[in-house]
Amino acid sequence: MTTWSNWSGRATCEPAQLRFVRSVDELRATVRQVALEGRHVRAAGSGHSHFGLVPTDDVIVDLSGLAGVIDVDLQDGSARVWAGTTIAALGRPLHDAGVALANQGDIDRQAIGGAIATGTHGTGRALRNLSASVRGLRIVTADGDEIECTPSSNSATFEAARLSIGAFGVVTQIELAVVPAYRLAETGWRADYDELRPSIASLGEQHRHFEFFWYPGRDFAVAKAIDETDEPAVYPLGDEGSRTAWNYEVLPNHRPNLHTEMEFGVPLDRSLDCLDEIRDLITTSFPDLRWPVEYRTLAADDVWLSQAYQRDTATISVHQGVDVSDVPLFQACEAVFRRYEGRPHWGKVHFHDRDDLAAAHPRWTDWWERRNAVDPNGVFLNDALQAWRP
Repeated sequence: MTTWSNWSGRATCEPAQLRFVRSVDELRATVRQVALEGRHVRAAGSGHSHFGLVPTDDVIVDLSGLAGVIDVDLQDGSARVWAGTTIAALGRPLHDAGVALANQGDIDRQAIGGAIATGTHGTGRALRNLSASVRGLRIVTADGDEIECTPSSNSATFEAARLSIGAFGVVTQIELAVVPAYRLAETGWRADYDELRPSIASLGEQHRHFEFFWYPGRDFAVAKAIDETDEPAVYPLGDEGSRTAWNYEVLPNHRPNLHTEMEFGVPLDRSLDCLDEIRDLITTSFPDLRWPVEYRTLAADDVWLSQAYQRDTATISVHQGVDVSDVPLFQACEAVFRRYEGRPHWGKVHFHDRDDLAAAHPRWTDWWERRNAVDPNGVFLNDALQAWRP
């Protein structure tokens, strides 16, 4: 019996097959066979999503064998990479070619294919999520063909599949916008939350990256600001909050403690009011919670299912340990996020149904029309995604 689980162990399944593919030819043949048999297939990256995007009773394809940087175009400012490459494994090869991702998240263990499929992001008032940096995709579709999607070729599919939730097919290659390699200097500090709050908005404006964790029970915040620097890298790297080095060495952090997570993106101009309500809720109704609440910013973009579609956004993340139920905490927090027009992160826990998601995303119907045109038989849908299908 085959078992698959995500990183935290919360999302599990027993698929009929778990296939490790090491070539596009193998992937195409696998998808073609699955479709002919009337079954379903989901692609797995590093399993870092908390929501049940991957689990299926049918076939899971593991893309970790399709990894590496294919080429870098310095003149065009782009890099083509295999979808199974972890973000951590992109850092050094891109750097050696003289380029870097413009931004990345706090964790770099995700496969880049999964990260763009879920709209994964870092923090930065003027910085967008990874999906917004996509310039092209190669996708294996349900008939086993591999198609190229760019703004000028299969453009309708490209626009929708920049954030695909894995529902258009299996992405094999991604062309990403990159920038010249850069160094960052990071400064961290601890403050009482009431002291930090009046300066949160201005800190977000002043720094390339700004974020903080609020710790329930103790009511303090751990904040950090990161900016570009011409200072040389300092090795060995200091602790988080005191590093100066290249972008791919400073932006990610090691987060080994198993947890489950909810995150919603809310309009930036209402985000601190929303955070105040979350803070009051946790303090009064969940006084034993010790996992922190994270606050980050995200620039508006034009990606159809993005948390930041056409609005500057702040994301608020609530965490819980895997040894206790997350449902009471997350349901209570989601009720607050709904009042602030929150959009859930696709890779994190939420309780939105089809109607809720349609209300949250103006291009929901357009996205599904394009998805259904590419995969009318739902080969790439599992139960969770099928429940959202119009």
